[in-house]
Amino acid sequence: MKSGFVNIVGNPNVGKSSLMNLLVGERLSIATFKAQTTRHRILGIVNTDDAQIVYSDTPGVLKPNYKMQEAMLTFSESALEDADVLLYMTDVVESPDKNADFLQKVARMRVPVLVLINKIDCLTPEADVKGGGSSQDKLVSIVEKWHELLPQAEIMPLSVKARFNVDALQRRIMELLPEHPNYFERDQLTDKPARFFVNEIIREKILLYYDKEVPYSVEVVVESFKEQKHSIHIRAIILVERESQKGIIIGHGGVALKKVSSEARKALERFFQKSIYLETVVKVDKGWRNNERRLEAFGYHDI
Repeated sequence: MKSGFVNIVGNPNVGKSSLMNLLVGERLSIATFKAQTTRHRILGIVNTDDAQIVYSDTPGVLKPNYKMQEAMLTFSESALEDADVLLYMTDVVESPDKNADFLQKVARMRVPVLVLINKIDCLTPEADVKGGGSSQDKLVSIVEKWHELLPQAEIMPLSVKARFNVDALQRRIMELLPEHPNYFERDQLTDKPARFFVNEIIREKILLYYDKEVPYSVEVVVESFKEQKHSIHIRAIILVERESQKGIIIGHGGVALKKVSSEARKALERFFQKSIYLETVVKVDKGWRNNERRLEAFGYHDI
């Protein structure tokens, strides 16, 4: 029997959550075009006849500006400590030496490290005309830079969007998994409770429909979750830091909040496969991102 933790780390917006969802086969992590979408460490458990793979999605590595971001960085660093296989995700756009301090910690790891160069579908002939040089030459240059930074790592180009090389990645992960009994029950999909995914799905819609700082100042708290055989009744509190943000979330005549609630309800029905009755209320919780007590209540200190 093989079993182990396969942890995905990297900078914001390189495709970690999309890869996690693809590998697990379920949409556990919210994935948007905006950076800093993932705030917590989320486990997705895959069972085969002779193996259990515990995938772990983590927040993007960044220089913290708030205590909340400090907690997010702690989640990412914790993934270095218990990994049996580490997937360091990058892409064809970002600078390889971004967040050098974190990279140095990756370089010191004693477990197998796979550097995944995502978005190679962006290296197209059309991009060659605009940027000069062939896409093949650019990819070779990127691979060489990563070999210099992490000489012990295996380098694997892929495209999550086009699902290119994902099957090869899965086969390599299976080869690298250590022999070990299962860590979780074989019918368990994740370590997070149902309420967590309600929070995440509502927050995802806020990330998609609002601009600038507003979605990053939002936290969602499920006040009540009443599940019945064919339906779930949910009351969720959307917390913001300032009164002005509350007005933006609600919108003129409540139109903006109605749109978010409607889209979240549809997504929740797909996720839970039940009818969802969703009530959302917006409240102000000043400075919650820098409040240790509030962050602990919201699960940012759960390692």
